[in-house]
Amino acid sequence: MKADNKKKEKRSWPRIVGAIALVLIIGTGAYAYSVYQSVSNAVDTMHQPIEREKSEKREKEVTLTKKEPFSVLMLGVDEREGDSGRSDTMIVLTVNPNNNSVKMLSIPRDTRTEIVGKGIEDKINHAYAFGGVEMSLNTVENFLDIPIDYYMQINMEGFKDIVDAVGGVTVNNDLDFTYEGVHFTKGDVTLNGEKALKYSRMRYDDPRGDFGRQLRQRQIIQAVIKEGASLSSLTNYNEIFGALSKNIKTNLTFNQMVDIQKNYKTVGDHIKQLTVKGSGTKINSIYYLIVTTEERGRLQSELKTQLEI
Repeated sequence: MKADNKKKEKRSWPRIVGAIALVLIIGTGAYAYSVYQSVSNAVDTMHQPIEREKSEKREKEVTLTKKEPFSVLMLGVDEREGDSGRSDTMIVLTVNPNNNSVKMLSIPRDTRTEIVGKGIEDKINHAYAFGGVEMSLNTVENFLDIPIDYYMQINMEGFKDIVDAVGGVTVNNDLDFTYEGVHFTKGDVTLNGEKALKYSRMRYDDPRGDFGRQLRQRQIIQAVIKEGASLSSLTNYNEIFGALSKNIKTNLTFNQMVDIQKNYKTVGDHIKQLTVKGSGTKINSIYYLIVTTEERGRLQSELKTQLEI
């Protein structure tokens, strides 16, 4: 049982990476603009366009210069030699500059839904294995009935690199615990990438359960943003974007990232996490999370309001 629990804990952390990646792009964009050429080269490495030009659920493409709300699908991917990889984490971020907020929805990997383009019902994270980013986008769009404008695919090891790139982080820990051989004392603790990853994973020894883990995740996010925003050295700045370029693929261009920085710069301070509610069941001996039509409708309504559609 404990081994299974640890596996579940490890799957949760890419939501942190997703938030860090987007907020770093938003929050450090002003500095990026001042060193346009060197940073744009790093972003060119990250840029991986997809075949479709825009979502079928939009009449026209989002115009970031007009401060229109937009959405991003974060895929935390574990790619192994010999297979196409799995998106063990799927997070949808809906960004609205008019209400100055980001709503973050983490979709459980076992959620049973139609895999668009495959013609079957299966676990939602299997969409990536069947058809990569594009099938994942189409499947999530169908599940939530909203347009997905952009994507970010995140390498599972990227979290450690990004924390190390900002020189580590300091957080105030309110729970004395040991996880995977590392002891975390109460009070201020300074963490490198490896320790930050472990600090954010622990769940089952926390009396607050997932709430406690989410608290630690937010601490890491805020600490990385603080460190990244305080950088005054080009060397450190290049290390951050080097870590991002090695571990992230996205269809966002550098110019779009600059537009996000200019027009959406404060939204990263207001992130609200949403939860998918469902019931677990087995079908043909395979575990699935079943989400009711009513629950999907609730989520769809909240996200559509956020996107003003």
